[in-house]
Amino acid sequence: MIYGRCAACKSQRRRCPSDCIFSPYFPANDPQRFAYVHKIYGGSNVGKMLQQLPEYLREQAVNTLYLEARCRIQDPVYGCVGIVSKLYQQIHDTEVELAKIQTQIAYHKLQNQQIEVESNFNALSTVDAETNLNFLPTQSNSMEQFQWPNQVPNLFN
Repeated sequence: MIYGRCAACKSQRRRCPSDCIFSPYFPANDPQRFAYVHKIYGGSNVGKMLQQLPEYLREQAVNTLYLEARCRIQDPVYGCVGIVSKLYQQIHDTEVELAKIQTQIAYHKLQNQQIEVESNFNALSTVDAETNLNFLPTQSNSMEQFQWPNQVPNLFN
């Protein structure tokens, strides 16, 4: 037993017995903890729940009851569900933002690849043009160098 009365026994104005089921979970230095649970679930109902549970699960049960009671007092309509809904909305918003950013990254990667291809193409076409210019015969103003083919194929037969 904790020295003195636990928060539950103080709240209910009774003497705290040595085997009080509330004393390990509702210490005297945190009376608000029991007040929340008592307001939502009722002290006797909490005591009955704790008696039905094995001792190793009681602390977790009390912590859960306290969290749910506190949420219900802060948000009487939605309670814990309101918190869960807000968290799901945050996850959804973050996923949408992530998808937008991934789309922007993919767009910019494609733009960079296109710029690289264009610059490589421009460099290659400049090199090809210079190479092809070297193979062209020098041009002359006289028509003597131009030779007509001896026989023109008849394409309209």
